Amino acid sequence: MARSFWVAAAGVGEIRTEVIPAPGPGEIQVRSLFSAVSRGTETLVFRGEVPPSQYAVMRAPFQEGDFPAPVKYGYLNVGVVEAGDPEWLGQTVFCLHPHQTEYVVPASAAVRVPQGVPARRAVLAGTVETAVNAAWDAAPLIGDRITVVGAGMVGCCVARVLAGIPGTDVELVDVDGSRADTAAALGVRFAAPATATGGRDLVVHASASAAGLNLALGLARTEGTVLELSWYGDREVGIRLGESFHSGRLTVRASQVGRIAPARRDARTYADRLGLALELLRDPAYDALITGESPFDELPAVLRSLAAGRPALAHLIRY
Repeated sequence: MARSFWVAAAGVGEIRTEVIPAPGPGEIQVRSLFSAVSRGTETLVFRGEVPPSQYAVMRAPFQEGDFPAPVKYGYLNVGVVEAGDPEWLGQTVFCLHPHQTEYVVPASAAVRVPQGVPARRAVLAGTVETAVNAAWDAAPLIGDRITVVGAGMVGCCVARVLAGIPGTDVELVDVDGSRADTAAALGVRFAAPATATGGRDLVVHASASAAGLNLALGLARTEGTVLELSWYGDREVGIRLGESFHSGRLTVRASQVGRIAPARRDARTYADRLGLALELLRDPAYDALITGESPFDELPAVLRSLAAGRPALAHLIRY
């Protein structure tokens, strides 16, 4: 038996009990240690805001049910292998599985957590993987002047990854001034929107707001690039394509983790990309992104609170 979190209806979460099968050949049974709420995407799912045109695209790897609800959704889980393939027994693994106390998956769906990466930090692997894919899409150069607009989980991970490129000048921009401490822990500068530095070679947008996207356009230098990482669900977004957009010959590109960036698609697998993300998580600076922790039984209340706008970065669920 296992217990899992389901979105029963828009704005309503519940814990359900279900039977899990015994692991078969090539499968493993994992006991969860931690999962994390991917605040942007999971609150959209919780509120029932996934547009019908994206139902197939937005399915998580081990999702059960269908949008809008009831649906079992989530994809940041770390646990210990307790049964199944003998080569995996006792291993701590990351898996793109929803919030659930125990589960059975093919061993190929799990990635071993490297020695030296704590389990509670390893739950960030899926978000760091998004940042890696964004870096592959953006292809920044040594010495680039880079701004990340939006200091949420994704924006913070992108800022840390890009700050590792020699000579880069990375500025993290957010309306929440308290994120200045997070930026300092990540080794990048912080600015409010009104004081953000202009003339940037690359601007990564991750605030999921029209205001943030338009700010990003205004910060890019002539012939600069704005990389859009936000997902807006079923909301319409107004973007100003007047002012300097045409005269500045700006480029707006979308980046989405569901497919490997074209620059690496022929050379890297999804497992390679996720493995790289876990290696990057040897860096203790990422601990600054963990801003809350709750026991599994409180997950329905946690989602309600986050969906209502409670500020948070990575909120851990403890099993």
